[in-house]
Amino acid sequence: MMEVLVFGGTVEGRALVEWLYGRGCQVVACVATEYGASLLPQDDHVVCLRGPLSREEKLSLVREHDFCCIVDATHPYAQHITKSVATLGRESGIDVVRVVREGGDAEGPWERVADAAEAAALLAETHGNVLLTTGSTDLDVYLDVLPDAKDRLYVRILPVVSAVEHAERLGIPASHVIAMQGPFSTEMNEAVLRQFGIRHLVTKQSGTSGGFDEKVKAAEACDVHVIVIDRPCEQGGSSLEEVRFLLEERYGL
Repeated sequence: MMEVLVFGGTVEGRALVEWLYGRGCQVVACVATEYGASLLPQDDHVVCLRGPLSREEKLSLVREHDFCCIVDATHPYAQHITKSVATLGRESGIDVVRVVREGGDAEGPWERVADAAEAAALLAETHGNVLLTTGSTDLDVYLDVLPDAKDRLYVRILPVVSAVEHAERLGIPASHVIAMQGPFSTEMNEAVLRQFGIRHLVTKQSGTSGGFDEKVKAAEACDVHVIVIDRPCEQGGSSLEEVRFLLEERYGL
């Protein structure tokens, strides 16, 4: 039975795991959270490892298995993980296939910034409620820069204990925490924007599968200012469909 190692609890990662499982492969999937693991097929042929793995743990994993390849389907903004997976491939001599999310170069009527710090600085010059849809990792950046952040900020984060507890530790009121799993429809985004009187939306360029189009359409309908954190540049990689074709051709899946 062919064995494949997949990194990523993203939409693309889940789709690939399900596709590989359907092709009769033994899949080891590495995801960040328990919630991500719960979305994968529950079967003896799908082994799910939760949480970050050290370099030594990754090397031990590939020594214990006979992987034909490693698939990096991690989030386009998780560059540190992509680098570590590429290093794993070089050190183990196993081919790495990178899935690149489509829709990363879109232009539109929004302001583009390089990172959370630049987004926070831009928001400091504005008034009105802000909806952050960029996860829980950089919440402290906005709290440090915006003096009225706890009044203005509404955060939409994954419905996992660690993310909610992190927001709570930072002092964000529970009434300002929206713990939901996306992606969301345009109508759902509009409802959230109107419910909380949002004037500014901060999002990553998460592409079609990440619900980016639905967010900016909703913002346009509600006359909401959009700030987009640019996606890091990626060298190489293929779309989900291209990766499926490559795996079929190269490994006979």
